[in-house]
Amino acid sequence: MNNYTSTILVTGGAGFIGSHVVRLFVNKYPAYRIVNMDALTYAGNLENLKDIESKPNYVFEKGDITDEARVEELFRQYQFTAVIHLAAESHVDRSIMDPLAFVKTNVMGTVVLLNAARQHWKGQEQGKLFYHVSTDEVYGTLGETGLFTEETPYDPHSPYSASKAASDHFVMAWHDTYGLPVVMSNCSNNYGSHHFPEKLIPLMINNIKNNKPLPVYGKGENVRDWLFVEDHARAIDTIFHKGRLGQSYNVGGFNEWKNIDIVHLLCNIMDKKLSRPAGTSAKLIKFVTDRPGHDLRYAIDATKLNKELGWSPSLQFEEGLERTVDWYLNNEQWINDITSGSYQRYYEQQYAR
Repeated sequence: MNNYTSTILVTGGAGFIGSHVVRLFVNKYPAYRIVNMDALTYAGNLENLKDIESKPNYVFEKGDITDEARVEELFRQYQFTAVIHLAAESHVDRSIMDPLAFVKTNVMGTVVLLNAARQHWKGQEQGKLFYHVSTDEVYGTLGETGLFTEETPYDPHSPYSASKAASDHFVMAWHDTYGLPVVMSNCSNNYGSHHFPEKLIPLMINNIKNNKPLPVYGKGENVRDWLFVEDHARAIDTIFHKGRLGQSYNVGGFNEWKNIDIVHLLCNIMDKKLSRPAGTSAKLIKFVTDRPGHDLRYAIDATKLNKELGWSPSLQFEEGLERTVDWYLNNEQWINDITSGSYQRYYEQQYAR
C-alpha cells in the first residue's frame, strides 16, 4: 500500500490545459499521487512537464484512452480514486478534415474511461469522482447578445463540438443510469504558455516573430471569451474539490474579444517587445476564406461557479496576453521543437525502456 490519500488519473496531462492541471495538482497536493496518461500525439508534449517529472507523487503512463486493455490495466494497477478527463482531439479545423478521429477519441475514449470507472468503483462509489472537462462549443453560437449558461441547450455545429457534446451526454448518462459520481465543466477559449501553435494566439505570436502572414478567418469578426490557462487549472481544482455531484459548471473569463482585435493587440505588443516600428506587424494580417460552420460568438456566464464555489479569474486579458508573449519569446527552443516535431523524441529519450 502507498501513503497517498488519493490517486488521480489525469488523461491528456501532457497537453496544453492538462499539463497546467498536472503541475498545479502535483505541486499543491503532495499527498495526492497524480498519474498522467497521455497518448503523446501531436499536441501531447512531455517537455511541458520537465519541471515536475522527478517529483515523487507524479507518474507518467503512455496510453490511449480508446485502448480498453490499457485503461483496465492502469485502473487495476493504481486503484484510482478519481479521474480528471482532459484527453481530447480539440481543433475544429482538424475535425473538419478527419471527423472519425474525433468520434473515436472524444466519444469512444470517454465511454471506455466511464466503463472502467464504473466497474472498478461499483459498490464503493463513496469518495470517488469522475471529472469530465469539456468546452463551451457544445452550446453552438450566440448572436450579439446573451451568454451561455449551464441550462443553454446543446447545439454543436462542427464535428469537434458534436463529439464533445456526445461525450458530455454519456458522462451524465453514466451518472443517471449507474450512479457514477461525476462533475463536468465547460470552458471558454484558453490561452497561455505551452499552447500548441496551430491555435490562434500562439500561431500569431510565432508568425509575427518570423515575419510570416497572419491568417484571419473571414473579416475577423468572430467573438470568443478568453481565459488564462492557469485560471482554468484553478477552476478545475475548485470544481474537483467542491463541485456538487451530477452538476456542470461553466468556466469563463467574462472577457469577450473579436479575433481581429486580438490580432491587432498582439501586433502592438510584439512590435514593442521586438523593437519594431509601431504598425509593422499589422501589415502581416491576411484575411482568408472563413471555415465551414464557423460559430460567430461564444460567451460564458460563469456566475454559478463564482457564486457556489467562489472561483473568479485572476488576470486581466492584456496582462495575461503580455505574460504569454513573454513566455513564447523566452522559450524559443520549445516552439522550435514543437514546429519541427523533434519534441516527440523527448519521450523516447526520457522513457525508453
